[in-house]
Amino acid sequence: MLSVGTNPKNRSKTRMRIFQSLVIIIGLVFIGRLAQLQIVESVFYQQASQAQAIKRVRIEPFRGNIFDRNDSLLVHNESSFSLTLTKNQWLPESFNLLTSILNVDTTEFQGLLTKYKGYSPFIPIKLYRDLDINTISGIEEYNDYLRGIEVITESKRLYQSDARMSHLLGFTREISRKELDNLQYYHPGDVIGKQGLEKEYETILRGEEGVKYVAVNKFGQQVAKYDNGLNDRNSRNGFDLYLGLDNKIQKKAEELLLGKRGAIVAIEPESGEILAIASSPNYNLSEFSGRISPEFYNSLISDDDKPLLDRTVNSQYPPGSSWKMLIALAGLEEGIIDENSTYYCKGGYQRGRFYKCLGFHGNINVTRALKKSCNAFFYQLSLDLGMEKVHKYASRFNFGRKTDVDLPSENSGNFPSTDELEKEFDGKIPDWKLINFGIGQGEILVTPLQMASYIAAIANGKYYNQPHAVRKIYNNVSKKFEDIDFDKRELSLSPSTVKTVKQGMWEVVNAPGGTGARAKIPGLDVCGKTSTAQNPHGKDHGWFTCFAPRENPKIAIAVMVENAGWGGTVCAPIAKELLLEFFYPERSNINNQTAPSDSTNNSADSLQISLQ
Repeated sequence: MLSVGTNPKNRSKTRMRIFQSLVIIIGLVFIGRLAQLQIVESVFYQQASQAQAIKRVRIEPFRGNIFDRNDSLLVHNESSFSLTLTKNQWLPESFNLLTSILNVDTTEFQGLLTKYKGYSPFIPIKLYRDLDINTISGIEEYNDYLRGIEVITESKRLYQSDARMSHLLGFTREISRKELDNLQYYHPGDVIGKQGLEKEYETILRGEEGVKYVAVNKFGQQVAKYDNGLNDRNSRNGFDLYLGLDNKIQKKAEELLLGKRGAIVAIEPESGEILAIASSPNYNLSEFSGRISPEFYNSLISDDDKPLLDRTVNSQYPPGSSWKMLIALAGLEEGIIDENSTYYCKGGYQRGRFYKCLGFHGNINVTRALKKSCNAFFYQLSLDLGMEKVHKYASRFNFGRKTDVDLPSENSGNFPSTDELEKEFDGKIPDWKLINFGIGQGEILVTPLQMASYIAAIANGKYYNQPHAVRKIYNNVSKKFEDIDFDKRELSLSPSTVKTVKQGMWEVVNAPGGTGARAKIPGLDVCGKTSTAQNPHGKDHGWFTCFAPRENPKIAIAVMVENAGWGGTVCAPIAKELLLEFFYPERSNINNQTAPSDSTNNSADSLQISLQ
């Protein structure tokens, strides 16, 4: 019997399949590794290769300039020198030499290197800016021993105006690690807008970086252009901002607040453009240009007067009696009163308890109630309106919400909704709450910017304009100006309603016995309202709000001074000086005659109420 063995042909086919499989597997391994090198790790090796022969040089743009409404230059730039370090070229043995040239502590320098640990070793890191000529000379002298170190040209901010405008303009500082991780455009050590317009319009002001490629030797020194500059890209400077601000009015506003804690906001009623916006105390922006002194910055942070706080949009205060125009507008518009309607004031108003009005006014109508700042009138009118109607008109003037001004970190103020109050008081809002709201006290909080916007709306009588600092942008690519669209909302108030309230505000300043007589300017129909805001932490805050002239008003102003007491005594004269500067600049320092004070009328405005 014959045994059947394996067919030699079959054995040959099996070996062939095994061999082919091995070839395929080895080929796949090589292909996979090649793909890893060419695709996955290509960027890393390309950077490493270029760092040895081709160097990518970043060309930084200049930030956009800033101008006022009269085309006066406020902010521009000058060249500055900064030191960069590229880690992959850096020699640790040069550490002591560099710190000696820079005259810095070795620990401080090591901290800077550690700060940017984890970033690409091929990207230059800015370590020091605003280098002086002696430091630059030292770096150049020892250039052969300082591999990876380079001095580059960038820009720093220059301030052209006598007015500081600290909180409006804001400042730039070195980008934080968190910002660097979240924003793609920036590199380690770059500066970025941190406050004010510099922050709000950062993407417009910063411009776009350019790049050039150069051939370098083994020391990283440039020896020639690469590829005749075909791959280079020019930088584009930032766009310019043109503000609605008047530099002279701004300077005057800052001078009037010297030595005080407070704020002034002036707005053009027709457009909503901010003519002046000053917060006091302020600080010198030039200290934030170039290298920033730690001592200077720490002094600002530790100052009890909080100079870094922008009181125009961040601080919130009760509006006090300036709120009474809103209650008057609501009462007139809803038909609850007319210009001849009266309420009785017997030195206050009895409603469960007696609510004082430091003055005995008898039967008093709305215009005289505004002139005398009669609390009793507005207690009763607020009760007749009811919470829903009070809230309706507060919302119409944007109280309890942000104005959406083109400045960062704005607070919304506070005006509780009807639902919130009903929830708080189990469905029944107590009368004392409405009485309190009738004179701008209680939970109501406003910013000076909100108050100026409210007064500007009363002044024009038709619209609530979104307040804004920037009126247009100059596009240096298209070589054209670009307008910015801001919100303009109809107030839907009848002309007779507005006329009556304006009459009351005119009497506040111009009629005998008005609480705002210190703001009177002969020949100019100033309409205003004094106000004193209750302060549980000390002396009350003073307000004065106004616009001028009465017909076709050109400016609306809110002045607030912390712990000033009566607004008519401290704030009204400040507003007067600003109005003189605006309408009669040639005589603003001559006409300082003020009307005599009326202690009775002022005290009526300064009433403090504690309603439990």
